[in-house]
Amino acid sequence: MATTTTATEPRRITLSNGKSFTVTSNSSSNSESIPLIDVSRMYSEKLEDRQALAEEIRNASREIGFFTIVNHGVDMKLAKEAFEQAKLFFARPLEEKMQVCTDVMPEEFCGYHPMERYNWEGSKRKDLHEAFNWNYNAARDPDLPDTSIPEINLWPKGAIDFQEKLCTYQSALISLARKLTRIFALALHLPEDAFDDFVRQPEAGMRILRYPEQTASRDDQTGIGSHTDVECFTIVTQDSPGLEVLSKSGGWIKVQPVKDAFVVNIADCFMRQTNDFFVSTIHRVINENGKERYSVPFFWGFNRGTVLNPVVTCVSEENPNKYPVMTAGEYYAWRTKRQKMMGMSDRTA
Repeated sequence: MATTTTATEPRRITLSNGKSFTVTSNSSSNSESIPLIDVSRMYSEKLEDRQALAEEIRNASREIGFFTIVNHGVDMKLAKEAFEQAKLFFARPLEEKMQVCTDVMPEEFCGYHPMERYNWEGSKRKDLHEAFNWNYNAARDPDLPDTSIPEINLWPKGAIDFQEKLCTYQSALISLARKLTRIFALALHLPEDAFDDFVRQPEAGMRILRYPEQTASRDDQTGIGSHTDVECFTIVTQDSPGLEVLSKSGGWIKVQPVKDAFVVNIADCFMRQTNDFFVSTIHRVINENGKERYSVPFFWGFNRGTVLNPVVTCVSEENPNKYPVMTAGEYYAWRTKRQKMMGMSDRTA
């Protein structure tokens, strides 16, 4: 069905990044779509090929902040194994999952996030999803392994296969993200290696999510409410429809999964550093598929010590920097606290 029509009473929502927006309609449509980009050119030895790809990504990052990538080079068998592990984990008894609840580490977003715990939009019913998050582990970095940095994670005891399969997939996405980071540098008309030092020990957390079939009205509940991501960009693996992106015209765009593809979206740190040249777009999930939905987002950002100075090609006397300068770690910590606090409160007006 192309369009889902619901009530259109306007309401204002405040996001965890401190910004607010007004929802004028809760319907979603297939009448618009996000760009589809073949990224195989990032493996080309010719700079002009990589630059041509970068211009496509520049336009998508500027216009909508979301795009689908194909021919990315990642073995999708790893994605399949991650989905299988997600299904096994979420099928565990609640008391087992709660042993690694995120509350154990309040300063981090890792561990288990229980079903219907958060309420990003202040809806009548809490968000219909459960999740498990884990952070970057420098010892498992596929390109720059470092065993001297302690791991900060909450893994279930004895779940060796669970940890191994998820981290193996994470490692593959770390390598992809580093290649995309170089393309993003070209997209900002910078030298290709401009961000290399910032991703030697990156923020590279990951998450598995389960969305049960939603029976409540989309006016009363979401799978995960309207939000923007925190770091530089996110790479999402999804098994079925449900992701919706807010267009510039104010309508919700249904993002249809493409076989063996990833959805990439700009996140808030990149928007800040590009002085709003890149767009960190509001998105949400509503699962109306009539069955469970699973997704695996990977969150990529600069290391926590990176000072978030504005990108030089995005500021000028006529267009000065709009944001206070802080480190990436300071920004991540601020957002983590706000996400945990605000997600459990009513934030509509």
